[in-house]
This record gives sequence, structure tokens and C-alpha cells, in this order.
Amino acid sequence: MPIRLLPPNLINRIAAGEVVERPASVVKELAENAIDAGATRIEIALGEGGQTLVSIVDDGIGMRPDEMELAVERHATSKLPDENLSYIRTLGFRGEALPSIGAVARLKITSRPRPTDKHGADSAWALAVEGGAKGKPEPAAHPFGTRVEVRDLFYATPARLKFLKSARSELAAARDAIERLAMAHPAVSFTLTEDGRSILKLPGVSGEAEAARAERLAAVLGRDFSAASVTINAEREGMTLTGRVSLPTFNKATSVDQFLFVNGRPVRDKLLVGSIRAAYQDVLARDRHAVVALFLDVPPEDVDVNVHPAKAEVRFRDAGMVRGMIISALRHALAAAGHRAATNQNPTSFVTGAFSGTVVPQPHRPTQSVLRLAERIQAPVGAPMPTFPDAASAPTQAFSGLAEAATAFIHEHAYAPTDLETGEVHDELPLGWARAQVHETYIISQTADGLVIVDQHAAHERLVFERIQASLGTGGVARQGLLLPEVVEMEESAAERVLARSEELATLGLMIEPFGPGAIVVRETPALLGETNVQGLLRDLADELEEWGEALALKDRLGEVCATMACHGSVRAGRKLNIDEMNALLRQMEATPRSGQCGHGRPTWIELKLSDIERLFGRR
Repeated sequence: MPIRLLPPNLINRIAAGEVVERPASVVKELAENAIDAGATRIEIALGEGGQTLVSIVDDGIGMRPDEMELAVERHATSKLPDENLSYIRTLGFRGEALPSIGAVARLKITSRPRPTDKHGADSAWALAVEGGAKGKPEPAAHPFGTRVEVRDLFYATPARLKFLKSARSELAAARDAIERLAMAHPAVSFTLTEDGRSILKLPGVSGEAEAARAERLAAVLGRDFSAASVTINAEREGMTLTGRVSLPTFNKATSVDQFLFVNGRPVRDKLLVGSIRAAYQDVLARDRHAVVALFLDVPPEDVDVNVHPAKAEVRFRDAGMVRGMIISALRHALAAAGHRAATNQNPTSFVTGAFSGTVVPQPHRPTQSVLRLAERIQAPVGAPMPTFPDAASAPTQAFSGLAEAATAFIHEHAYAPTDLETGEVHDELPLGWARAQVHETYIISQTADGLVIVDQHAAHERLVFERIQASLGTGGVARQGLLLPEVVEMEESAAERVLARSEELATLGLMIEPFGPGAIVVRETPALLGETNVQGLLRDLADELEEWGEALALKDRLGEVCATMACHGSVRAGRKLNIDEMNALLRQMEATPRSGQCGHGRPTWIELKLSDIERLFGRR
């Protein structure tokens, strides 16, 4: 077949495939045009999920008839007055949306300029485009603003119709596109209907920018997210990062609820997603994802948005600085949350067996007296942690030093021994007084207005993890020699993987040497772990090294290695503790950053308010 030029209408349809992928793409492009036009009200109506109708009405500046004719031509735009691609401040700029939509569907634009505009008109004009064939503007009736109607999407390219999903799936994608734009532009009112049924209604929010954005996020993501999240506010060399991120214990199975914006533009950028995962790696399991809404404002000349026709990807001039800023801001915010945690389980579900998705209220931060206590009961960095011998051993052997400190704290604050018997609990102890241990796994504690249930293994795992991290920051983890070096046998390939990282493991306090094919001798372990299962620890590390790959340094996975070590060095479920030991653990939790979750992202405690308990028994 000889080389030939394709006809213009076929060129437009091919190009449209890059911009118009599904009805949600049409909704996104047209809504962005409305925002760029200064609209304060955007109404979206869909038919069959957008397959038969997409209608968007706005109160923006509108267009004159001659502008409408240009708007449906390829690469015609009013958003690049100085032809400078390095200084883009609008959501759209390529001039491809309207001609691409008109090439594959039946498009009709009706518009009337505002009277405040110098080109304000007494009447509206309408222009139709069908399968790329453009008509002429005709007089029409319409209020100030613009209406864009798209009917029979992909009728001109039937092959694309086969790839559309169900009406429900297409509606969900369109709603997601609108919600992302709504988060970035809280002052704009959005409504979404399908076949006459109201789907989404988000009134515009006025007032101070940060408060308006917080209210819009609550409206889109729910009040649960607001209660289980922390505020982000950071600035570095002309860049600002704002928004909210969830506590580690408020997480999802997928990253679908991670909303990222660059200069008000919704994006799906691998650099930003990777930065979020790195920030949460010490506090969240690998298969769980945080819920975030982050708004990054960068000088326009430092970001390239002209990467893909859908404008969902960006490139940064200094990607390393952006990544470092995000990781640092998120880690500081999560650390400032202290022992605060969130849970998705409603206390009333104990009766109904259902989950409501509500967040349990959190106690206040520890007072100075609690912080002073923690300094006393936590051994200096490098000192060995208490060991946890067999269950037959005396329970006080595990937390003897901590128990003495907790007792001294009680006497110092003139808490009478009868306080524990009468049930009086002082407000300055957020996690309250330990009352009992059930199933040799959970600590029951009474607070001033309820009770707390603590998972003893998960809680102590976090404490050990933080001490390992602190030791690394002060020159390395202290080691303790084994009286009898332990030989660990495993597959030769697994042993080789671990031995290849022996120098890196030594900085973490784990001294290993080869001991023949498939065998490793362990001579020293981190002192913080006390007596630990060396066999299980090395086998877990071998499995993780296989998953991460040979080229990755342990320092890049330091948080996960520390979490593995902490898990093996923590008090286990099934270990009996006495009241003093349990109280000492609670006091440490109150003064330890991120103690609301273990190193794998699981909650360490939940709280039941007295009012919730009373409702369970019909007292309220």
C-alpha cells in the first residue's frame, strides 16, 4: 500500500483517542474549561453514565460566536497568550478537548458572554459539531455562561464503544473526576445528576482558603477522614505543601483514595505516590495504603505539565527536593500525632456484628508529668531491653525496672493506693490505669471517661521499633554477645542473600558469619531485643531480601528491617503481665511517637467511651 496523507476527520479521530478515553474524560476536560472560564457554579448531567449524554452548564465568562468557531478547531486556545509553555497557570492549554470530543460524538455548544465583559451580548449563540463536521453559529436562548452537550459518545468510532464499562462504572469514574476537581477548587459549586437522579451536590465554600479546603475535604472524603487525619503545612524554597493525611491506622486496601494536586491540577504522578509510601513505610503494612489529599504549589517554571495529552502527569525540575519535602512533612506530622490512633470499628458492632466506619475519639496528648515519667522508665539508648522468659518465670522479671518507675510516679503525684480500687482515674493519663489482662494478650485500662483495650504485642513492638531507630541516629545499635553463638540453617541461596548484607546488618546490631554451606552463625544480636528468636529473625530477613532484590541497599528498606527486628524482640501474646508491668507499658506508649500503631500499621489500642458502653446496655 502506498504512503498517503490521512484525511483531516480521520486525523482528528485518532488524536481524540489520546484525550477522550471514556465519559469521565469528557467530564474532566469540560469541567476544567469551566473552571478556567471563572465559573463559580458547574452543573453536570449524565445519561447512562455519560454514554448517551454529558451536559455541563457553567456561569463562566462565555464565548462570542467567532470564538466558538475557533474553539472547536484543533490547537486553538485562549490560555497561552504569551506562547510560553514554561509558565502555565490554567488547567487547560493544549486546545484539544473540544475538537477531540466533536470528532467522536455529537457536540453542541451554547454560550452567552457576561454583561460585565466588554463583549457582553444580549443573546446567546449555539454551534453544533457532529463527527468532526462543524456547522455555523445560530442564535439561541441561554443565560450568561456556557452549556456544552455531548450526545452519543463514540458514535463516530464504534470500536471504542466496545471498551466502555457498565453505566455504573462509568458514573463512578465521572464522579471521581468531579470530586478531584472539587477538592482543589472549594469555592466552586458542583452538582452531578444522572438520568434526573441527584448523585453529588457540593456547595461552594467561601472564607479563608485553608478552612474552605478543610470543609470541602470533609464533604468529599467524609467526617471520619477529618477525625482520623492530621494537617500538612510545609514550605521549602518557593514550594508549599498543604492538605491532610490519615493516621496510619486509618488505611485502605488500595491507593484509590490518594488525591494529589500540583498547582490545583489533579495528577497521578509516580514520584508523589512513591514519596507517600516512603513516608509511611515505618508505620504501615506494605499491602495497605494511606488516605491523603495533598496540594503541592510549585512555581510554574519549575514544573512541566505538558507531558501527556490527558495532563495527568507532570515532571519536576528538582524531583529530589519535591520528594524530600513530602517525606519530611508527612513524617513530622505523623510523629507529632503522638500515640493518637484511629479505628474503623464502631463499639456498637460488638452487638450488631456490623462495621459502621466511624472513628473512635482520641484522647489528648500526654502532659509534661507523663513525659518526665517516660524519660525515667525508658532505659538509656543502647541499654538492653527487659527480656521475656518462659511463662513459668515470674512475671515481674520482664518489667521490673519499669514497674518501679511507675510505682514512684504514683507516689510522686500523691495517688493513693485506693485509687486503683475505687476506680478514680486522673485526666493527665490518656491511656488510664491498667485493670486486667485478658486472654494473656490484651490489657484492659480504665480512663476518666471510658476504657482502653491495648494489644500488648503490637504496643511493645512500636516501643522497641522507636528505640532501634533512635539508636541508629546516635551512632548505631548496641549489641549483646550470645553466650553460646547460635547456628541457623537454611537454603544456601537464602544464606547467601543474608551474608551478602552482613556489613549492613552489623550497623543494626546483628553480627553474623558464614558457617559452611547453608548455615550462618549468629554471634551478637541487638541489645534492645533482649532474648529473641534468632532462627525466625534470620529467616524473615532472608525472605524479605529475596522480595526486595539484590540491588537494593538495606538503608532503603531500613524501616521494614527495624519493624521485623522489633516484632521478634517484643513481648508476645500469651505472656502474662502483672498490673505494674501493664501500667509501665501504658506510660511508655503515652510518651512514644506513633505508638498508636505497630510497625506494620496495625492499631495498638482502641478506646470505648463510657457513653458508648451505656448505649450498649440501654442506659442511653
